Amino acid sequence: MSIVQLFKLSPMGNFGTLQQIFLTNKSGQWSSCFRRAMTKAAITSSISVLLSLGLGTVSVAADAASAPPELREAISEIEAAANDRDLERIEEFYSSSFTNSDELNRQELMATLKKLWEQYPRLNYRTELVSWEREGEAIVAETITYVNGSVMRDGRMVRIESILRSRQRFQNEEIVAQEILAETTKVTAGNNPPQVTLNLPEQVRLGEPFNFDAIVTEPLADDLLMGTAIEEQVSSDRYLEPTELELDLLPAGGIFKVGRITDKPGDRWVSAILIRGDGMTIVSQRLHVVGNTAARDLPQR
Repeated sequence: MSIVQLFKLSPMGNFGTLQQIFLTNKSGQWSSCFRRAMTKAAITSSISVLLSLGLGTVSVAADAASAPPELREAISEIEAAANDRDLERIEEFYSSSFTNSDELNRQELMATLKKLWEQYPRLNYRTELVSWEREGEAIVAETITYVNGSVMRDGRMVRIESILRSRQRFQNEEIVAQEILAETTKVTAGNNPPQVTLNLPEQVRLGEPFNFDAIVTEPLADDLLMGTAIEEQVSSDRYLEPTELELDLLPAGGIFKVGRITDKPGDRWVSAILIRGDGMTIVSQRLHVVGNTAARDLPQR
């Protein structure tokens, strides 16, 4: 997610991973809420896109405190535009040739963002500058963006929280490229959604097994727990595409899976959906899948 147009915040972003979800099971009381509450791609991509400035690896990153005033001003202006839902102003921040690591262009980003704001009209954005670097005539900046909001759907309160870490390149007063480094999103609905902790690595090698645990951290008493886990490839044509799911009856502890991705490297969205009688939780995280020859550089926590 600045007239300085240096850094474009993407107010949508995954919520990286949450797509519209259509349920095909006996939890029919939640079907409508699911369908209307989640636009995974929309959320994810918007947030991701609006907030990032740069593609490539920052070699010697400078401390955020030493950032030039125009960069700090740009971040502030983009954040303000996102909080004002000012789509025209946000579009000015991006180059007409803008691309990001999800193969999303400027037109697709704006369309996704518009749809997201129609469904979630009260999202709040806050962006922190982590590091920056000059590369010739360009500025590359790494940022973390926090997004949260809520909306009433079918008489239930739906809440969204998302964190996006990204790197964007600013050149000629426009954002020309962006790479999404990490993203997590949580969507809850109802009066008593399950409290869930997600355990998933940020990066694995192709063919390497990995654990995916969505752990329910509270007693459920007599409540039944239903849910499922899904993994899908990140791509621009999947941002607004609904996903059909069938939920299973789960043990009280949550979802515990061992995964392995063998087809090809690239980013994946990995999500867990958990439903109890009076609440629903969806947690989602981006997983980087790299080839066997080299690992991808990830930001230090």
